[in-house]
Amino acid sequence: MAQCVQSVQEFVQDSFVPMVAVLCSEEAERVTRKNNLNFAELLRPFCRLTSEGHIRDPNNQTQVVKNLRICVNNVATSLNTASTALSPAQRRMLNQVVLSCQPQEGASTNVITAGDYDLNFSATTPWFETYRENFLQSMPASDHEFLNHYLACLLVVSSTEAVPVEQFLKLSQEQHRVQHSGEYTNPKWFIPNTLKYYVLLHDMSEGDEQRAETVYEDMKQRYGSQGCYLLKINSRTLSAEVDEQIPDPWSQYLHRSNLHNQDTLEDVAPTVNSVAYENNISTAEVDSHHSTDKDEVSNNLESHPLQLDSVNTSESLYTLGAVNTDLKKDARVPESLSGGAGSHGACLTLNDHDHIRQFIQEFTFRGLLPHIEKNIRQLNDQLVSRKGLSRSLFTATKKWFGGGKVPEKSVSEPKSTCGLLYPPEAPELQIRKMADLCFLVQHYELAYSCYHTAKKDFLSDQAMLYAAGALEMAAVSAFLQAGAPRPYPAHYMDTAIQTYRDVCKNMVLAERCALLSAEILKSQGKYSEAATLLIKMTSEDSDLRSALLLEQAAHCFINMRNPMVRKFAFHMILAGHRFSKAGQRRHALRCYCQAMQVYKERGWSLAEDHINFTIGRQSFTLRQPENAVVAFRQILTNDSRQTATQQGAFLREYLFVYKSVIGGNEVSLPQLPLPCIYSSATRVYFGHDRRLAEGEKQAATHVSLDQEYDQDLAAMWCHLEEQLVAASNRGIVPANFQPTQCCLNSQTDNLRYPLAVVEEPIIVELMFKNPLKVSLSLSNLSLLWRFTDDGVSPSENITEELAITNEETLALGITQKDDIVNTEVIQEFQMGPEETKMARLRLLPHRTGQLNIVGVVYNLATALSGETGSSTEGQQTLDLIVVRGRQDLKIQGPRLNQTKEEKMMVRHGPDHRLDPIITPPMPLMEFPTALLCGEIRKAYVEFCNVSSVALCGLRVVSTHPDFFTFGSQATTPLTPLTPTSAENCSAYKTMVMPPHPYYEVSEMLHSAEEFSQLSGVMEIPIDGNTLQPGESTQLPLWLRGPDQEGVHEINFLFYYESTEKGNKISHRVLRHTVFICASRSLSVQASACRSSVPPHHSLDDKSSGGTLVFIDVENINTSEAGVREFHIVQVSSSSQHWRLHKCINPAKDKDCKLTSRERAKLCFRATRCKPIQATSDAVEKYTFADLNLGNERIISSSTPCGDFFFRGCRTSESQRGNVASSRTLSSSKSQGSNPTEHTASDIDNIVKKCNELDLNIIVIWKAYVVEDNKQLILEGQLHVALQTIGKEASSLTPREEAQEMVLLKFKSELPPPVVLPSAELSQLIKTNLHYPETYTHPFVQDSLCVVPVTLTLSNCSLAQVDVIIELRHKSTSPECLEIHSSFTWVGQTQYKLQLKPREVLCLTLRACFLQAGVYNLNTPRVLAKPAQQGAMCETSQQTASPALIIINNA
Repeated sequence: MAQCVQSVQEFVQDSFVPMVAVLCSEEAERVTRKNNLNFAELLRPFCRLTSEGHIRDPNNQTQVVKNLRICVNNVATSLNTASTALSPAQRRMLNQVVLSCQPQEGASTNVITAGDYDLNFSATTPWFETYRENFLQSMPASDHEFLNHYLACLLVVSSTEAVPVEQFLKLSQEQHRVQHSGEYTNPKWFIPNTLKYYVLLHDMSEGDEQRAETVYEDMKQRYGSQGCYLLKINSRTLSAEVDEQIPDPWSQYLHRSNLHNQDTLEDVAPTVNSVAYENNISTAEVDSHHSTDKDEVSNNLESHPLQLDSVNTSESLYTLGAVNTDLKKDARVPESLSGGAGSHGACLTLNDHDHIRQFIQEFTFRGLLPHIEKNIRQLNDQLVSRKGLSRSLFTATKKWFGGGKVPEKSVSEPKSTCGLLYPPEAPELQIRKMADLCFLVQHYELAYSCYHTAKKDFLSDQAMLYAAGALEMAAVSAFLQAGAPRPYPAHYMDTAIQTYRDVCKNMVLAERCALLSAEILKSQGKYSEAATLLIKMTSEDSDLRSALLLEQAAHCFINMRNPMVRKFAFHMILAGHRFSKAGQRRHALRCYCQAMQVYKERGWSLAEDHINFTIGRQSFTLRQPENAVVAFRQILTNDSRQTATQQGAFLREYLFVYKSVIGGNEVSLPQLPLPCIYSSATRVYFGHDRRLAEGEKQAATHVSLDQEYDQDLAAMWCHLEEQLVAASNRGIVPANFQPTQCCLNSQTDNLRYPLAVVEEPIIVELMFKNPLKVSLSLSNLSLLWRFTDDGVSPSENITEELAITNEETLALGITQKDDIVNTEVIQEFQMGPEETKMARLRLLPHRTGQLNIVGVVYNLATALSGETGSSTEGQQTLDLIVVRGRQDLKIQGPRLNQTKEEKMMVRHGPDHRLDPIITPPMPLMEFPTALLCGEIRKAYVEFCNVSSVALCGLRVVSTHPDFFTFGSQATTPLTPLTPTSAENCSAYKTMVMPPHPYYEVSEMLHSAEEFSQLSGVMEIPIDGNTLQPGESTQLPLWLRGPDQEGVHEINFLFYYESTEKGNKISHRVLRHTVFICASRSLSVQASACRSSVPPHHSLDDKSSGGTLVFIDVENINTSEAGVREFHIVQVSSSSQHWRLHKCINPAKDKDCKLTSRERAKLCFRATRCKPIQATSDAVEKYTFADLNLGNERIISSSTPCGDFFFRGCRTSESQRGNVASSRTLSSSKSQGSNPTEHTASDIDNIVKKCNELDLNIIVIWKAYVVEDNKQLILEGQLHVALQTIGKEASSLTPREEAQEMVLLKFKSELPPPVVLPSAELSQLIKTNLHYPETYTHPFVQDSLCVVPVTLTLSNCSLAQVDVIIELRHKSTSPECLEIHSSFTWVGQTQYKLQLKPREVLCLTLRACFLQAGVYNLNTPRVLAKPAQQGAMCETSQQTASPALIIINNA
């Protein structure tokens, strides 16, 4: 239970006090009326005695009476029999008492922390204490107990009466008549000879004091000094001393007494539609019947406290809106019936107060207490004599406990439901009477003994009502005994309550018993038992009582040693429900709010919904619509587990309440809870939407809101943009460089204010989620913004007058302020049940400045369901409640985690994605291209400047620079201006030239610089380098299909600047992504070997021997692209040192055709470039040689072919360069450790130079494709780079194998020993034998045939070479063994020579034959080594194929 102001002992004592009646003469009444009071009211504030009194018990022991209070009432006679229930008037009074006692603002609250709950609730419940006090005071007097029977009667007469003594006699007779005539059942009197106390009232302001004294003296003679008193009051006249402030102790008592006397005031409880608030106000309900006409609002809460509202609209708040609830009566305190005007005690001075206090003390100590003491003695004597027992009860107790015989009763004794009824003089009642007297004067020990005895007698007689009363008071007496000689017998109380309630059907007495017992149990810390007791006392016959007791039970649960928080909350809900039924709306609301603290955000979603719904309804009824809106919002925003119909009802209620809150004030838009906005998913896009395709023209993809954000892609675009910015900034990326972000989301860097451009739209994409199972209908959806003009820094407070906002205009539905920012409005936006839907809202800024996108404004309505359409029109109007409101967009930035302080705390940085700075116009560009997947294809790109500013500095960078080229001014052939005229033209620059019988070669020299733009960034060659506003230009673009098959994503980033410098935005970029699907075409393998023809036999070049180039071409196309056949139309070469010389194919075909899976081999001879051009400046020049196999010669050095060649070389070189650099790095690390390393690298160099070829082959082909019954010719080129002689190269890059795992090594190993590349060293010297193919010799004449043979040695390297020649008879090569070899060399058979770099030396040898036959002359063994390498041994040189000679016999 809640804390109380009184201690439990005080409370129990004050519940049972001596009762004193008052009878006043009319004159005396008039005297007291001057103070707006009657006599009983006049005494009431002074009825508690400040000093101790004493009485003597029957054993002559002195008993101290402390802190005694007496109760003084006017005699009010009535004929009612004692009822078991309160009268309707009493119920109304109690209802009003509770209603008028509300928690005060700022009253003390308890904060209890139980587990992880922090509960805040009122520590005291004054309404309960007031109820309890009034309930106990309004208890009807009953025959089975005497505690509230009158012990004495004050007879009051004024001193102004003519004969006061006569008046006293009249009043005395009146009292006697009331008590003894038997006409009246009420009031009830304690003992037959009631104490009469005579009071002479003297009015100091008008009466004669001397006369009063004389009369008083006469009274003393007549009634004894103990039985009368002269009370002087009204010392102050009303006119005099008005300013003096006298305290008014009566007001707090009068309110209660007035409520007691309010039987006449019928309309106390506030009513709705004239239906009573409380179901127990109507008299029918005294008989435990339910009233049929309940309050419409609470009818749906009646059946069960946790049952939610039914969906029927007629019972919802719409009805409430129409009901005229006069709730002002809630707080009304009725005026005093004894006169509302003026203050109380106006004629009394503080001395008069003291007189009254003294009078009460005198009356109690000299009149009342002696009277009680005398009666206790008399009763004790009577009982002792009647029972024939010992002198006093103390000695008799034990015998009594043994039990006495049943008292003799007359046969006609009436029976009742509670057992038998005793006549007033029955000895059992005398014991009870004595016990009550002892109890009233605080002699609890004696009282307990008497109650205990009486209890046994009553039980043996089966007089249950009497027994319950005795049990109740025995328990209270045991509790109140000083020093607690015996424990509190709680089971007495439980039995008493059960008997009152179940046997006697007297809920009033049961309730009193429960209130006392619960308070006692609580004082002993037995909260659980107290709560159980209180809960048992709840019933259907009184909602008010049930509500109050349930609330106290809840307080018991929370005050336990281990607080039971959920039980507290549950019983608070039950209490709130019963308060609601009793019409106590404020108390109901308070209970629900306190319980909400426990259920909130704990997963009790249905309970939360119920509580919020009830809070919403009660708040609305109590004219607190703001609180109602908040409560209904909660129901709608949580993840509700209600059914769709229930949610629909909630939503309608919410909209109705919300609309009533807004009323006419629609200027400041309130926040709406639906639908939910995922603010972190908000995306902001700056710029125009992508243009639609026009025919084959397709706009640049750029960035759009439809693309998902990819971190890696963003980094790639940022890297490309850095390249462009560096290129336009003399190779340096500026320190303040920020990558362009057109689309901002939760993953982009939003710490800086984004930059937007005037006259370009800003699109905000919002993600809405409908959490309900019912559809929502949004309309007139638009963005809410605040705009600050340029010249006001964003750091200044934007809320000043300088900021312009569209809130007012949007609230009223007017579209204005379009001169600053154009706001797009979405007229209809429907959301299905639990749907997540995205809305894109557009703003178009017209001025420069700072724009803040604050929120979103819309109308919210419930979507009309199918059922309502078919219902009545009135129903439909109810369903279409539309409210206008807003939701703010607040985005939490990323968590900061840089400094130590930030790591320790949770701090979030700003997120400015909704605060763009509007800058002056910048150029814009669209990029439509007709791109198809092709081998080499010519496309056209159109650049349009769609802004109002000229643009310049157009550049492009791509992830695949080898995929496209714009050509360069020097090498670009003249092209048709439009794509249509070029449909049938080749992409190449061609010349008509039929193939020569010898396949003559044409040559051209070009440097790489002519093909500018070989870096990643290309400048786009537009005329004058500027593009005016609205102007567009078209440029040719050559594309080459990637070498690898599959789908390729190729990204372009176009860069451009405004011609006006110094803007906030330095440049803009446009993105374009192309997906190319490359299917297989041809595979080219090429290899080279030295020609065995000696140099001087070469027809047209005497410089040095040529090289044979073999090219294998295979058609690996699988015909999926409809390719019929490939034609090899031309083979070109490009190199700084070598060139293709002629085609030496034996077949004289004009063209080389390959259908699917066919292969062809082409043979070419390559020679070194002409020495004339081998000057210092020509090192960088490339020689292009073209050998056409068809009728047209393609100039490979002009734009598409040459560009792609150089681009292809650059990318492969960069890859090779990376590998090479890593190699040199690793070798240079270990150089110091091995002394032979230096020489080895020299040898490497020599060998490399010796075998270096560096010849790039370009194979140009045409493919005949059938597509849509039309034959198309596709062209293409493949590149093969021949680096060294003897190594095969391919146009297809080999797929990289997955690298095997390498074991970790923790110990550095020794560098591996140098292994010399013997294969390369065997090619230092090239040998040729010159001899006649046939030789005829007459062996008959001369048996020896000597044939001269010339051996030509060519030094292929650039170093001096030592050569040793051994002339042997037999070749060691296995293929030559079967040839007859009976010949020998004659003359010198071993030579040691030294050849200078590139030197050619001829030796004349002689071969001697003994007989005719075929001989292989290729037997000499040539060993060579570089001259500088002294320690090295010679390496055997590679020899040419067998040299066969035929010797004929003449």
